[in-house]
Amino acid sequence: MRAEELKATTIRSFLWKLFEQGGASVVTLLVQVVMARLLAPTEFGVLAIMLVFVNVGNVIVTSGLNTAIIQAPDASDDDFSTVFWMSLAVSLALYAALFVAAPAIAAFYAIPQAVAPLRVLLLVLVVNAYNAIQEAIVARSLDFRKTFRATVSAGVSSGVVGVAVALAGGGIWALVAQQLSQQLVKCLVLAAQVPWKPRAVFRPERAARFFRFGWKLLASGMLEQGYQGLSDLLIGKVFSTSELGYVSQGKRYPNALGALLDGAIQPVMLSAAARVQDDRDMVKRLARRALKTSTFFVAPGMLAFAVVAEPLVRLLLGEAWLPCVPFLQMYCIVYALLPIQSTNLQVLNGMGRSDLFLRLEVIKKLLGICILAFTTFVLRDLTAIVAGYIVTAVLSTFVNASPNRRVIGYAYLEQVRDICPAFLLSALAAAIAWPLSLTGLPDAALVVCQVVVMVVAYLGVAALLRVEELGYLVRTARGVLGTRGK
Repeated sequence: MRAEELKATTIRSFLWKLFEQGGASVVTLLVQVVMARLLAPTEFGVLAIMLVFVNVGNVIVTSGLNTAIIQAPDASDDDFSTVFWMSLAVSLALYAALFVAAPAIAAFYAIPQAVAPLRVLLLVLVVNAYNAIQEAIVARSLDFRKTFRATVSAGVSSGVVGVAVALAGGGIWALVAQQLSQQLVKCLVLAAQVPWKPRAVFRPERAARFFRFGWKLLASGMLEQGYQGLSDLLIGKVFSTSELGYVSQGKRYPNALGALLDGAIQPVMLSAAARVQDDRDMVKRLARRALKTSTFFVAPGMLAFAVVAEPLVRLLLGEAWLPCVPFLQMYCIVYALLPIQSTNLQVLNGMGRSDLFLRLEVIKKLLGICILAFTTFVLRDLTAIVAGYIVTAVLSTFVNASPNRRVIGYAYLEQVRDICPAFLLSALAAAIAWPLSLTGLPDAALVVCQVVVMVVAYLGVAALLRVEELGYLVRTARGVLGTRGK
């Protein structure tokens, strides 16, 4: 694919991915706000414990095979069916094992009411065995319009289901119904758009090839999900499910914002890099553009979220959820570093270097587990636990970036220089907007004023200093709209 054609395809794909993430984030925010007002923090804490097992299970089900399909230049319909049957077999075996283990899990955390909900929620694993193949096919073709339709439809439908069950007094079942229906609807809408259907075909030699690539991503995913889930499991056991609910909610919203801003860019970057993986210079240009563009959005978005956190939580969730504010603000710092983490990892996947991906995950998780153990068992403080994630995130930026100095010639210091303008501008804009919190304005007015001031200050100073990222975005917008750029 020629450079101009790849650029045009990548930009179109990014816009559809942005629409998908934006629509999903808006719907998710509205649903979570309503359900947070209908349900107690304890119920969100119980969900967080159950999702640990679901998320780890999803990693095992896909086994890195969906990424292997995206990365492979010669994947065929037979390959899609081969991978599907592998994933389905794993999902059924895993579901059976966790179905039997559900009473023991519930007893360990003293939440006997979670046995049946956990068993139902685990059906997500079987659905995702099919859904993962559909999403891989869409990503290979860079046709993210299809996932946009599926994701938004699923978000709206599952939101209606979840809120209806909550209003009927369903408690934890409302959260289970929302999670399961979201995956079911997404799978069905994608199935209506993606012509592929599984066939009775299994190619052992192709399965072995994909697994040789995918097992490293499986191990990496297990480390990541296990590490992320370990914090929830420890908090739920050492502290309480109510306190876990506050931490979980504090993480949920920055995570959703990160998925919107960075998540729209990185999947497109993976697919584009896989197409030109033999052109080292082209991959570096793609990586730089993805990192700079993502940081230009993510850094100010996270700092703005941290600035308005208290009035926003009070306004949307109510006074009962104010204890989650400090956690939300700290997670904003963690997710502000998301672009440099994900860009480097997507480059390795796109270049087929899952071996390096796994090595990085082992190093990062050893660091993270040491910090988590110290903050949990020595300090025994929730704030220290979340602060430990900030330390881990900072250290991980160096770990993730280090291999790409030799893989594509993109060194860590060069990456830091590329993201510095966005972080410095964001800090300046936040410093200008924060004093408004001292004015005594009503919550709604305060949130609006602080966001407006941050946006104007950020974009105004960026334009004044002729920041390259802003110029690129303006030229790209003009191109998309069909006008002539300078």
